[in-house]
Amino acid sequence: YRRPRQMCISDRHDCVPVAATDPLYILYTSGTTGQPKGILRDNGGHAVALNWTMKAIYGVDAGDVYWAASDVGWVVGHSYIVYAPLLKGCTTVLYEGKPVGTPDAGAFWRVIAQHRVVTIFAAPTAVRAIKQQDPEGRLIAGYDLSSLRAHFVAGERCDPDTLIWLRDRLGVPVIDHWWQTETAWTIAGNCLGIEPLPVKPGSPTKAAPGWDLHVLDDEGREAPPGTIGALAVRLPLPPGCFPTMWNADERFVKSYLTRYPGFYETGDAGYIDEDGYVFVMARTDDIINVAGHRLSTGAMEEVLASHPDVAECAVIGVADSLKGQLPLGFLVLKAGVTRPHAEIVEEVARLVRERIGPVAAFRQALVVKRLPKTRSGKILRATMQKIADGQPYKTPATIDDPMVLGEIAEALRAAGYARAAAAD
Repeated sequence: YRRPRQMCISDRHDCVPVAATDPLYILYTSGTTGQPKGILRDNGGHAVALNWTMKAIYGVDAGDVYWAASDVGWVVGHSYIVYAPLLKGCTTVLYEGKPVGTPDAGAFWRVIAQHRVVTIFAAPTAVRAIKQQDPEGRLIAGYDLSSLRAHFVAGERCDPDTLIWLRDRLGVPVIDHWWQTETAWTIAGNCLGIEPLPVKPGSPTKAAPGWDLHVLDDEGREAPPGTIGALAVRLPLPPGCFPTMWNADERFVKSYLTRYPGFYETGDAGYIDEDGYVFVMARTDDIINVAGHRLSTGAMEEVLASHPDVAECAVIGVADSLKGQLPLGFLVLKAGVTRPHAEIVEEVARLVRERIGPVAAFRQALVVKRLPKTRSGKILRATMQKIADGQPYKTPATIDDPMVLGEIAEALRAAGYARAAAAD
């Protein structure tokens, strides 16, 4: 690297003017569910939107230290390690490593204390990993976190139990917010720099400025408050969103703009309550049909996660000849739990019956050591479902550890599933 470095130091290069609509970068996404999509980002709208979010949403100013605990290769890293903090004039923290085992579950707190981080943004799966290893949060007390004003979570649904656990131990607002690779910034969130709203655990709060968010039924009609449907955004989309896909304009229209004319289809399912709070419950593909009843796996996962022995969990729908589908849970237990697994499974099944109802038909859960995830922390539910139903599946290129799929298949076979599943 000596020669390129010398060239950069010795020669001054003027900035190259570009149009606001010129491409800035291409980021591929959704390799976990199908063919990857090349999300195209433009220059002008992206810079304007991200600069605005730093104060309006995250409540930070120039000179503050901001830390997005993500990977630069993912959209969180693009938006909130590289572009947004630097556009705002913030110090940005670039961290490579896991939240646990480096050397312990206090790694995040060490970085916050060492660099005087004002706002941190991490995935709920990172918080759950910390919670699994340090259930009481004892390591937090060993660090000076007085600089910290807020902890944001996103990237997947944050169950209320995880959010409350973190809030109670940090003593600062823990803010869930929801957005996508396609959007580059918050669709729904609690705007700390505008008017902080009361937090409802399990909700990313309300639609952010610029987003006309709706819940639609299968016919494209507006769903009543509290009714689960497809989350869709009325066009036009705000600045910063992708204008198209790289060399795939027709696929862009088909994938996002066709099912609900006049709307952007997010691919997520959820509801908006009577107060206007948004609840993102699952991907639309993760809504299961049990004897004609459409049920959210996210709602069941929320119940499972509330059990005191459960560190993290997942629910999928498995094929059933009588009911069409039945829910099947996967439980990762907290460190130090030695109780019989059958007792814990019985207790979580009872919780689901009490909180959701017998209609959920939740009776079975498997205790596993870990869940298959992408490197950004998303649980590979669709792949798990294919394994359970004995369908061929592809190991996603984005998987963090391919060995986990074998562990899941073994657990499923022991329970009578995955008889014919094989990786392509």
